[in-house]
This record gives sequence, C-alpha cells and structure tokens, in this order.
Amino acid sequence: MKIALNLLLFLIPSIVIGEKSFALTDYKIKQICTKEKKKSVCVKNLKEKRSKLQEGDLIEIPVIPYKR
Repeated sequence: MKIALNLLLFLIPSIVIGEKSFALTDYKIKQICTKEKKKSVCVKNLKEKRSKLQEGDLIEIPVIPYKR
C-alpha cells in the first residue's frame, strides 16, 4: 500500500508539471532581438525554437563563456 501511495504521489505532480513549458512570449522575443543587426532573422529563429520546444523536440542552446 505504501509503495502504491508513493508511486501515486510521484506520478501526479510529474504529469502536471511536465505538460507546461516556459517558452518565450512574442514580446520577450522582440525585446531580445532589438540588439541584433538582423532582427527579422533573430525573431524567426527564436519563434522556430519556441515551437520546437512546445512540441517536445530538443533544441540547441549556445553557451557563451563569460569574459572579464
């Protein structure tokens, strides 16, 4: 009985939380791309990555090293 309860308490939150993806809004995408030279390309790339993330596909996130 205890195993079933633990399994139930584990599965329900993982299903509820797993359905949500924290993708960028259109406003945030436009805000990020204001600094870029080619704004339309930046917006297109970010919207494409957002749609892939919402579908459940993996996306590549570049890591920029910190320079002092």
